Amino acid sequence: MKKILTLALMAISLGAYAQEDVYKVQMDAIDAQGEQVMKEYRALREKDPKGELPETKARIVQLSNQMDSLSGVQLKLVRTIIRDNKNNTIPAKYILSAMYDFDYNELKSILDPTAAYYNCPELDRPKKLLAGMEKRAPGKKFTDLQMNDTDDRYAPLSQWVGKGQYVLVDFWASWCGPCRQEMPNLVANYEKYHDKGFEIVGVSFDQKKEAWVEGIQKLGMKWPQISDLKGWKCAASEVYGVASIPSNILVDPNGIIVAMDLRGEKVGEKLKEIYGE
Repeated sequence: MKKILTLALMAISLGAYAQEDVYKVQMDAIDAQGEQVMKEYRALREKDPKGELPETKARIVQLSNQMDSLSGVQLKLVRTIIRDNKNNTIPAKYILSAMYDFDYNELKSILDPTAAYYNCPELDRPKKLLAGMEKRAPGKKFTDLQMNDTDDRYAPLSQWVGKGQYVLVDFWASWCGPCRQEMPNLVANYEKYHDKGFEIVGVSFDQKKEAWVEGIQKLGMKWPQISDLKGWKCAASEVYGVASIPSNILVDPNGIIVAMDLRGEKVGEKLKEIYGE
């Protein structure tokens, strides 16, 4: 009986390894497509470094859309791998690679203590990420930050938050490319909803004041800005568990967090839900 049980377990294990090879082939195929897109993008940049030609701009948009589509396909595959392999350790490395693509609720569901992959070393970082998210999860009271504004005046976060209006606390830095890409969207929503009572407070992860101030000016950020100029040692990193930027929390008039990590269209959708248009 013991021999039969051992053989059965071996068969399950070998089946899992075979399936892992299938997943690898699928992932490699998506990665190869992505590399071709990036190869063409780099070639375009060599010919037109500033991207000024109309045909270059149009093609870059197409390539960007292709990369977004491939990323979506890859994330869908990761979700399938997780769903179909709760009883083995295959999902661990895929969870690690995609951890920043999951929102709080999904990551919490994925990091299920009953799953066979839960104690894999690869999940140490995703677990730390989830612990950070717990600090800024909806329903929690905001925590104050003791910082200064761009004029070196003391300006705690509580100067704006919990004062009767919705406030988006935006964690960013002037050196952060994705932050800069997201900024036009925040500027548009600020201009649309500020007169209705909406406020944004930028919390910078910069270290150099000059770069911070220059970034604010170039990006057209008209809202309050604070920082302790400590880079990744910024107080917000510990208080709100911010391990990557851009990141944010939306706080209600009473100082309660109602949403976090709103990006792209989700910012406008949430504000429309609040302000009715």
